[in-house]
Amino acid sequence: MKVGFIGLGNVGGKLAGSILRNGFDLTVRDLNPEFVANFVARGASSAETPKELAETCDVVITCLPSPKACSQVMEAEDGVLAGLSEGKIWAEMSTTDEGEIKRIADLVRAKGAAPIECPVSGGCHRAATGNISIFAGCDRETFDRMLPMLTTLGRRVLHTGEIGTASVLKVMTNYLATANLLTVSEAMVTMKAAGIDLATTYEAITISSGNSFVAETEGQVILNGGRDISFTMDLVKKDIGLFQKIASDNNVPLEISPLMVDIFDDGIARYGERELSPNIIRRLEDATGLSITAPGFPDELFDDEPEEPGYEVVPTSKA
Repeated sequence: MKVGFIGLGNVGGKLAGSILRNGFDLTVRDLNPEFVANFVARGASSAETPKELAETCDVVITCLPSPKACSQVMEAEDGVLAGLSEGKIWAEMSTTDEGEIKRIADLVRAKGAAPIECPVSGGCHRAATGNISIFAGCDRETFDRMLPMLTTLGRRVLHTGEIGTASVLKVMTNYLATANLLTVSEAMVTMKAAGIDLATTYEAITISSGNSFVAETEGQVILNGGRDISFTMDLVKKDIGLFQKIASDNNVPLEISPLMVDIFDDGIARYGERELSPNIIRRLEDATGLSITAPGFPDELFDDEPEEPGYEVVPTSKA
């Protein structure tokens, strides 16, 4: 199987690395020539255009920063759609909009190819080791065709239903992660103000009912002070905005979600849209004059689980 990968950024570069590391024939494309050169030096091929990549590969994977960027790559004159043909697969691994993924999927089907959306969740450190989780929205036949590839890219693979369902669920999980980030930030600043040691605070959170994935991971880089999880405030704003749109479209009168959007609007206005997302805690640091750091925490997250073969996760009601 020849695999094409478009988008070698923070997440895409690590996912493409798993494909290359596991022996697949890989062709890459990115606007950054340094990213492409790095993969070529490691044995991948490169394509001059998305169309060329789609023409020469059996599976085309896109992993791009926004629905707009994906649509441009797909629909340009020399885009992916121009190179798709009968029997090929297009896999979208970005966090995108349900309506847009359905629209592009229809265009892919019109070319005789099969669409699948497979956004990932679990952080860049798990994308690097092939241990990230994957949501897959598509028909069952396409899912079965892609499962060997998906279990190479990730550890746990969940078939969510038809096209669009994975995007909705991925946006939901990012909303929950953002809520966790904001409450962890408030908790740490409050404990510091109350005179509690922050390293002790971290341990209290992680061994208790207050624990979360965000507390365990982003909590460490917050306390280190580096705060680099390869995710920025503009991407958070996009994701929680998509979640708010889902709720509004379905007449759900959310109360916490609009406040979260306001908080990140303020964070972007203060620090810039490309500021690292854990630095939303700076709003409280600035307001209190407190520094929320502690010695002994890492400046970068690494996945300490060994890379293992992935598997399909089956919901309890379908087991």
